[in-house]
This record gives sequence, structure tokens and C-alpha cells, in this order.
Amino acid sequence: MTEPLVAEDVDSRSEARSSAHVSGRSVAAAPSGAVAHVARRLGWGVIDQGVSSLGNFAMGLLVARSLGPELFGAFTLAYVTYGVVLNASRGLATDPLLVRHSGAQTTEWRRAVAAATATAWLVGVVAGAVCLVVGLVLPHEVGWGFVALGVVLPGLMLQDSWRFAFFSVGRPVKAVVNDGVWALLQLAILGALFATDTASVATCILSFGGAGLASAALGLVQTRIRPRMSSAPRFVRANLDLGGRYLVENLAISGARQVRFVLLGGIVSLGAVGEVRAAEMLMGPFLVILMGMSQVAVPEAAHVLRAAPQRLGRFCLAFGSLQALAAAVWGALMLVVLPWRLGDVLLGSLWHPAATLLPWVIAGMVAGGFEIGAAAGVRALGAARRSLRAQLIYSFLYLTGGTMGAWLDGARGTCIGVAIATAIGAGLWWYQLQRARAEHAMKTAAPR
Repeated sequence: MTEPLVAEDVDSRSEARSSAHVSGRSVAAAPSGAVAHVARRLGWGVIDQGVSSLGNFAMGLLVARSLGPELFGAFTLAYVTYGVVLNASRGLATDPLLVRHSGAQTTEWRRAVAAATATAWLVGVVAGAVCLVVGLVLPHEVGWGFVALGVVLPGLMLQDSWRFAFFSVGRPVKAVVNDGVWALLQLAILGALFATDTASVATCILSFGGAGLASAALGLVQTRIRPRMSSAPRFVRANLDLGGRYLVENLAISGARQVRFVLLGGIVSLGAVGEVRAAEMLMGPFLVILMGMSQVAVPEAAHVLRAAPQRLGRFCLAFGSLQALAAAVWGALMLVVLPWRLGDVLLGSLWHPAATLLPWVIAGMVAGGFEIGAAAGVRALGAARRSLRAQLIYSFLYLTGGTMGAWLDGARGTCIGVAIATAIGAGLWWYQLQRARAEHAMKTAAPR
């Protein structure tokens, strides 16, 4: 139930016209008579994002409060690895599916879904095998967490691929049902673990993944499509022009995040990993809004570009400012409300160390709001190379800032380093946006 990425619709033949063609998650290109219908689908998409994010938020709180800093740090390393694999699966499987096979439930769509879901499953199998091997050589709690993750990764990747298949064909209600079942199951299983005092890093991962596997099975029933393993290699080859770029871009920031946490654990301690993750979790409900808005950022920017290109910069600035303001308001609310014993109730022993990190986490997310505004414009313009360049440089800054900060000042230092890197990254995205707008203006002004 990790938040979906916004994948821009660009390939070798359509880079110049990507703003006029948005993926299955887009709404900007809908005919005017279908506006209400599209708005309803979009609303369900935001609801699904809310179910997904809030389910993860509740799970994180339960695990953090029950395991304590060290064990929650071990859990975090496995959970962040899940995010890396998820982004790899999306880059190779579901992002190309959304771009090239969104529309009606045709025979071609069913074949594409069968191939894409098989691709996602195989990504989970390969990554799961790696996690099993790595888990056997890591220290006890961390190692068993990775072993448990290796067992459940194939099912988790399959479940995520179903939800994007539903979005590709305009059936977000089914995605909401699927994610809702997953959220309820995992919370019920985790509650039973904590009630019986059998919670550990491995059992929490197994609960999370086992509930995901059950939802993956539900996806089979909902779609009545069976993943075709024999079609997966052909699907990857046919979409490698998109999937290869999406894979690199998706893995850049999630991989940097994974390495940052691993290095933080090595430089400082597993407890520091748990403290940083706990501080980030407190912004979880705000991320529901952020990700919901991010889903519409690219299509809306594309709509502005078609209707009034000169207004794209102002739209991106307004969009980014709104998200930054929302991050600041939510963060301020957390700083005011949680000290009144609510923080202790939610996080237990992790509250006080997390509270000292929270202002820097808020600063990073405020900067991130401005970054998303600029990125929406770059992607709507179809500037694929500029988008990839900005993402790679930002990932490098993120990793460097987070690591150097950890070395200089532990958990607080890594949060400060990431906040500074995000602010610089936001400036980089805005520079790329201005350059991409200038290039677009030259292309449109050139005689045909």
C-alpha cells in the first residue's frame, strides 16, 4: 500500500506530444461531457490513496509502539527495501501498462494485464530470493526480517499490480475494495500478535505481507485474469523503452532512501533508524493529501499547457505553494497537539526522540511540496531527459546529505541533511522547468 508514483507518458515517438496524452491516471484529456464521470473516478482514486496511506500509517504506529526503537529500526530496513522492490516492479510492469494499455476492457487489455501482473510477480520472486539470501547472513532481528520479506514479496508485488490494472481501465472502486481488505486484514493480524505478545520484526513483516497476499488472491477473483508467466519476458522487451527509463527513475530516490537508512544504522544505530522513521510517520496523514494531489498534478499541468502555455509556471508555483503550505500547517499541528500526551499514546518510547527530529522532517516536506509543483510541469512538457536528470541529481543530493548528516550529528544530522538536499533539489527542478518551458516555446514558435 505504498503511495503510487506519477509516471509521465513519454516514449521515443511521443515525447513532443506527451502533454496531449496522459496515462490512465489522467483526467485532463477527458471530453467535456465526461467531466463529472472523470471527477468521480478521480475521487475514488484519491480515496484509494487515502485507504492505502492510512492503513500503512496505522500499521506503522502499532509496530513502532510495540517493538521500540531498535526493533522498529530493524523493521524499517525491511520495509524500506519493500519500497525499493515495489518501485522496480512499477517501473517494469505497471507504469508501461498505464501508459500503453489504459482504456476499455478489451482482449488486448486483458493480455497486457496478464503479462504485467506476471512481470510484477517475477520481480517479487527474484527480489525475494535475494532477500532470503541476504537475511541469512545479517544479524538476528534484521536478518529474520529480510527472510520474512523474501517470503512475502511475490504476493505484495502481485497485489500492487492489480490495483494499477483497475486504474488503467477506470475501475478505481475495485482498487479501493482490494486495498481496504488488505488494510483491515493486516491490522487484525497485527492486533492479534500484540494481544498475544508474539510480535517480532519477522511476524510483523509476515502479517503485512500475508494480508497483501490475500488481497492479491482477491484481485484474481475481481479481474478473472490469470498472470501469464510466459508473457512476461515479451512484455518487458516490448516496453523496454518506457520501462527501462521508469525503472531508473523509480529506483533513484527509493534506492537512495534505502541506502541512507542502512548507512544510518551502521554509522549510528538501529535505534536511530527507528527514531527517524517514527518522525516521518507523524507526517503520514498529510502524505495522503500530498499523494492524492500528486495524482492530478501532471494531467492538470498538461491541461494548463494546452489551454494557456504562458500560465504553466504560475500554475506549478501555486500548486507547489499549496502543498508546501499544507505540509507546514500539518507539521505545526503535530508540534502543538502531540506534546499533550498524544505523542506518548501513539508512539510510546519513540515519541520524545521523534519529536526532536520532527521540525527538520517538516522542513524537508515543505521543500518537497515546491519540488512536486515543478516536477509536474517538467513531466507535462514531456521533458523526459530533464526529468530523469533532475531525479538522479536529487537522489545523489538526498543520499549525500542524509549520510553526511548522520556522520556529523546522528539522527538529527541525517534529517537536517535531507531537508537541505530537498531544498536544493527543489531549486534544481525549478531550473529544469524553466529550461523545458523555453524549449517548448521555441518548438511551438518554429515554422512548420
